[in-house]
Amino acid sequence: MVTRYLDRFRQQVRAFAEAEIAPLVADIDRDNRFPAGLWKKLGGAGLLGITVGKAYGGTARDYPAQLVAMEEISRASGAVGLSYAAHANICVDNLYRFGSEAQRTRYLPRLCSGEWVGALAMSELDAGSDVLGSMRCRADYRRGKWIANGRKHWITNGPEADLLIVYMRTPKAGGRSQGITAFLIEKGMPGFRVGAPFDKMGMRGSNTGSPVFEECPIPRSRVLGLVNQGQRLLLSGLDCERLILTGGPLGLMQAALDLVLPFVHQRRQFGRPIGEFQLIQAKLADSYAALEAARAYAYAVAHRFDHSRGMRKECAACLMFAARQAVRVTLDAIQILGGRGYLNDSPAGRLLRDAKVYEIGGGTSEIRQLVVGRELYRESQPCPVEQERAMGGAGG
Repeated sequence: MVTRYLDRFRQQVRAFAEAEIAPLVADIDRDNRFPAGLWKKLGGAGLLGITVGKAYGGTARDYPAQLVAMEEISRASGAVGLSYAAHANICVDNLYRFGSEAQRTRYLPRLCSGEWVGALAMSELDAGSDVLGSMRCRADYRRGKWIANGRKHWITNGPEADLLIVYMRTPKAGGRSQGITAFLIEKGMPGFRVGAPFDKMGMRGSNTGSPVFEECPIPRSRVLGLVNQGQRLLLSGLDCERLILTGGPLGLMQAALDLVLPFVHQRRQFGRPIGEFQLIQAKLADSYAALEAARAYAYAVAHRFDHSRGMRKECAACLMFAARQAVRVTLDAIQILGGRGYLNDSPAGRLLRDAKVYEIGGGTSEIRQLVVGRELYRESQPCPVEQERAMGGAGG
């Protein structure tokens, strides 16, 4: 039953992506511009509030459905997929999970419809992998308002976002130490601006920028969750972010196979289609196995995530694995296509450029390794009684 439900939903998203996104992909990459009007089309298709309750404009689906949408949109365009995840998952889902009733009512209908674009900002120029320890952007409480100063960096959807969830340093009682608090920042607030979009190697059209705060006043009603409790929100959001971002590499791997499978029938060498040669078949087999293994793992984690939290290891591992496989699969696609794959008018180069960001964003592959390894070590520690027995300190 669950499989049939997801299959039907996949077909719906694929049909939308093929009709509304795929024809625009070359222009998106060349012009480095997100298509005007696409956000409202995504909202009209019910894709921007998948995990949000219907009372707020969402469709009340589950995380496996969110992963399906991310995969199929990324299959059509990696750039649209990345911006989609930043809006629908990293911003909207966090706001739905942690927002007050007033915040949900104010923002979610506009975000779910595509009237507004959402983003989340935690990284800074010198605070990426060590974002919790190195964060410098701060807000101080003065005369009944929070006053924000500092700069964020690498923020997907930043240049066009109407609403951003922004994590900042905030003083604790007595001012001797600092916590982290999440704030809801609207475009046009005094003292808030975003720099021009970055010119990136890949994910062109998924606009990335640097939000700047200069004595920006933030009303108390814009605190998301509790003051100085933002670290809990941030880490929980990271788990969900990594899970849903895994759909990006899955979609890019599928797009690479979509590209090379017709080609190996059409391209002939030594009087035969190159698909008849065993070395080509070996690359196809490896690519297929990598995709199916990453896909099975990601959806298994997504189904479990729907019913539990505290899955930091699993969410980090599925993105770590899928991102590495996507880079290898897209490289192999270029190799199979040969000279044609190396030309800029081939989609293969775009697929590789887009795939690479998933080894960097959402925590680098190396950070994901540390997360997984640390959790495995912690979980495998014996209880005190077992330790005593292992050391020969207990009889029995």
